Amino acid sequence: MPPRRAPPDDTAPGLSLRLDLGQGLRIGPGKVRLLEEIGRAGSISAAGRALGMSYRRAWELVEALNTGMGRPVAETAAGGAGGGGARLTPLGEAVVETYRAIEAEAAAAAAGRIAALVRQRAD
Repeated sequence: MPPRRAPPDDTAPGLSLRLDLGQGLRIGPGKVRLLEEIGRAGSISAAGRALGMSYRRAWELVEALNTGMGRPVAETAAGGAGGGGARLTPLGEAVVETYRAIEAEAAAAAAGRIAALVRQRAD
C-alpha cells in the first residue's frame, strides 16, 4: 500500500483528475482517498470519519467501486470478539497505485502549463 497522502492544498495550483472508465464507473480523488484510509485504518467507518463522511456514504462509495470493477476493492469482516474491519483487496491496492501513477504523470506533464496560467491570472 502506498503511503498516506495529505489532502490537497486548495491554495496551491495543481491538477485534480477523475477517471471515467465507462458504464458509469468514475474514480477520482475522493474514492482513492477513501481506499487509502481503509488501507490505513482497517475500517470503513474509521476511514469515513477520517474523511468527514458518514459510514453510509463511505460504504456506498466502496460498493460503487466493487460493482464497477466487477469484483471487490475492499473486503469486510464481521465484528464480534475478534473485531471486524475492512482491508483492501489486491484489486483495491492496484486501483490506488494506478490512479496515483496516472495522477503523478499527468501533474508532471501539465506543470508548465499550470504555472503559465497562474502567471497570467490577475491578482
